[in-house]
Amino acid sequence: MMRTRNLAAVASLLLILLLAGCGTIEPWVKPYERTHLADPIMSFDRNPVSSAYIDHVYQAREGARGAEGGHGGGCGCN
Repeated sequence: MMRTRNLAAVASLLLILLLAGCGTIEPWVKPYERTHLADPIMSFDRNPVSSAYIDHVYQAREGARGAEGGHGGGCGCN
């Protein structure tokens, strides 16, 4: 009986400590570290320039400007 109480207390303490680590106030990525994340090497594409051009051609051909998350307004005057 006493062993199960100790085990439950240790388990609940461990759970509280694990959940306390999720509630940080400061951002995970510092402003000076964001330049590293914006580096083209962090892209999922092998060739980001070619991929951007193909996306531009697709959006222009389909008339879906901005549908893929691109920039620009509806008038086409970027």
